[in-house]
Amino acid sequence: MSRQPAEPDEPDESAEPAEPPARPGRPELPRGTVTLVMTDIEGSTRLLHERGPEYAKLLEAHRRTVRDTFGRHGGVEVDTQGDAFFFAFASAQEAAAAALEAQRALADGDIRVRIGIHTGEPDVTPEGYVGMDVHRAARIMATGHGGQVVVSQATRALLDDAVGLHDLGEHRLKDLTAPQRLWQLGDGEYPRLRTLHQSNLPVVADPLIGRERELGAIGELLRAHRLLTLAGPGGSGKTRLALHAAADAVDDYPDGVWWVPISAVRDPALVLPAVARTLGMSGAGSLDAQIGSKRLLLVLDNLEQVIDVAPALADLLAGTTGVRILATSREPLRIAAERAFAVEPMDLQDAARLFDERATNAEPRAAVLEICRRLDGLPLAIELAAARTSLLPPTELLARLDDRLALLTGGRRDAPDRQRTLRATLEWSHDLLSADEQRAFRSLGAFNGGFTLAAVEAVTQADLETLAALVDKSLVRRLDGGRFTLLQTIAAFAGERLADDPEADAIREAHARYFIDLMTPEATNLSSATRRQRVDSMEPELANIAEAIGWALDRGRSDLALRLAGATADAWVRLARVVEGRRWLAAALDAADPSDPDLDVPRMQALFGESVLAVQQADWPAAQARGRERLAIAERLGDERHVAQSLLVLGRASLGVHDPAAAARYVERARDWARGAGDQFLLAMSTFNLAYVALDGGDYERARSLFADALDAFTASGDPLGTARVHAAFGAIGVHAGRLDDAVEHLGRSLAMCRQIGARETAAWPVELLGCARAEADPIAAARFLGAAETMRRGLGLGLEGAELVAHDAAVRRLRGALPQATLDAVWADGAALSFEDALDAAITDAGPTPVEPGPTAG
Repeated sequence: MSRQPAEPDEPDESAEPAEPPARPGRPELPRGTVTLVMTDIEGSTRLLHERGPEYAKLLEAHRRTVRDTFGRHGGVEVDTQGDAFFFAFASAQEAAAAALEAQRALADGDIRVRIGIHTGEPDVTPEGYVGMDVHRAARIMATGHGGQVVVSQATRALLDDAVGLHDLGEHRLKDLTAPQRLWQLGDGEYPRLRTLHQSNLPVVADPLIGRERELGAIGELLRAHRLLTLAGPGGSGKTRLALHAAADAVDDYPDGVWWVPISAVRDPALVLPAVARTLGMSGAGSLDAQIGSKRLLLVLDNLEQVIDVAPALADLLAGTTGVRILATSREPLRIAAERAFAVEPMDLQDAARLFDERATNAEPRAAVLEICRRLDGLPLAIELAAARTSLLPPTELLARLDDRLALLTGGRRDAPDRQRTLRATLEWSHDLLSADEQRAFRSLGAFNGGFTLAAVEAVTQADLETLAALVDKSLVRRLDGGRFTLLQTIAAFAGERLADDPEADAIREAHARYFIDLMTPEATNLSSATRRQRVDSMEPELANIAEAIGWALDRGRSDLALRLAGATADAWVRLARVVEGRRWLAAALDAADPSDPDLDVPRMQALFGESVLAVQQADWPAAQARGRERLAIAERLGDERHVAQSLLVLGRASLGVHDPAAAARYVERARDWARGAGDQFLLAMSTFNLAYVALDGGDYERARSLFADALDAFTASGDPLGTARVHAAFGAIGVHAGRLDDAVEHLGRSLAMCRQIGARETAAWPVELLGCARAEADPIAAARFLGAAETMRRGLGLGLEGAELVAHDAAVRRLRGALPQATLDAVWADGAALSFEDALDAAITDAGPTPVEPGPTAG
């Protein structure tokens, strides 16, 4: 940072309108006590099919009538979507008059409109109204029929009796709130309101946040299948989804929607008697015979602890024609009639909205989003976290999440015991596992960041059937590409269980040794491309490697830590995990006994990794110290390849401390060995480093010649990454020599290859150089690329020195002379805010189309 410049699908007829978008030119919305009016065309889909193209004219006439009528009475149009309107009135009396007048004007036409009216104090935002009153108005409108105006009790209290009101009694809306009195405005006979009747669905205290996509999918599946099981981990919101999906479906079941909570039942034989009691049926005769041909929906909640009831439910479905079952469970029932629906964690933005609704303090936003991410989007965990904001602001709450199971307690007193704390929810699932499943589950606490089937079998000794059971029971998640993982919250619980296991150290050691074996190459003479493919396959395991090294160090197993560090050194280097890699490699090196000859090889391998990463961070003292130590071991062991690699590191470090003569000597020795051994990769690397010495010294012609030789050697060794670096180096020569068109052409090639092979560790250099190349002709673009490159380097933990630093400083001086400081700062910040991928794409676009070198790709 010190180098930065001075600082129209048809809407569902039961769905509520979305929160309104901003509409330029719209009159100011009424504030305070506002009467909200929502309208919708009944049977619009049928009309569209019956009238065809003529429907558009009918719809337009309807819109004109509604707008004219409501406008004359002072209504402000908040939103319109498809065939639905949302208006706001400052006066409830005017709203009622407008609704009656509109219904009279539409009465003789083909379009029948239902209208809902509710009065409240909605919040006003730049996008429109938000809050429960908007939600309530939409739900009231959805209860009505074409030609009908339905009014809430809040609006009724503000109206004169003379307007013609008819008491419709108390009704429960489909948002599962408590019953409320509704009124009909005007005369007319209509069918029963579309509310919750023939149902015992429980009242819920808070609205459902998000989950619109899931509710739509569940509704479609429920219409297509007689048994639908919502399966997911504890705290994922299965019960709330089932309740709201059932409420939405109530009109499809003339004999009712019936809620049967099963959580207190432990004997599968008692499930059907519980259903019979809910339905008010006697114990005499079979349940299916008593139900007969009735059309009803059973909502069976928490079936996981009575999963063996599945055959009885299959018999119930087979013995009836009109029964459907919506079940929740932490695992599917696995019977023929079932369709399982996996309840996934909440979308991050919806999770943050849930936190906002439940919290007393929801700022700063970044902390809230990170809390929701760390809690895996699990609704129960988020609600428990939000409850803690009465004591802890989100920033402090976030800092304590490492101990989330102890932190997230104190749920609602009216919640079941298993939902009062996060740990209780997870213990409920754990206690339902078999002994073998419990052992396998706690063994998974050794992993971090996911695992493969082979890793599970090697570390936990669990078989395929046991892992499948943990997947079925929503404790393990299957990912694309053959990997599995635990949600962070579940992983924390597994880790606690593992810590209490007397076999914990043996399991953790098996975990560490598995990754030593996995990362130890079978051959030492692999081609560069093969090596890179192998390393790329290791990337998902770096978190496991760090976990294993950390455990070994904590247990005083420094030998095991060093063996693992040595086996994985190449991965930290080639995957550009500079900061993290140095931390673990240095810790393992410092802890192990340097005099133990049995550790010479893993020490030499780990020293390779840390010395190279020190070079990338321009930490020259560390690079020299680690490089010399590695060189001494390699010479003692007679490992000439490691000798040559050590010489390359020492050469680069010598250049960093401004000793080009020593740098050239080290690199020439490495090059001589590589040439004699026929090692094309090391020949390419040593030639590249020798060229860089020439570039750093300003000998551009010699640098160009040597880089061309390096390009030939990288091509011969099949290394596209080396080729990308050479083109970036040619770009650097162009920048330093003032041949900017040539520079941009080569930088374009380098950038395209970096994107093709995913070379994040190299891409920052050509992006930086492109900014330098554009500094004179296009200072705005240059500042943007330099800002982007700074962020890319910081993200990778890379330094900036030598010829790169010279070019950077020259470009910044030129930009300061070309742009006002405020403009330079703003554009630089704009570039710095780009993601790695967006910065790379922008640079490639700026450089123009360039052919990508043919040849092998890695990864």
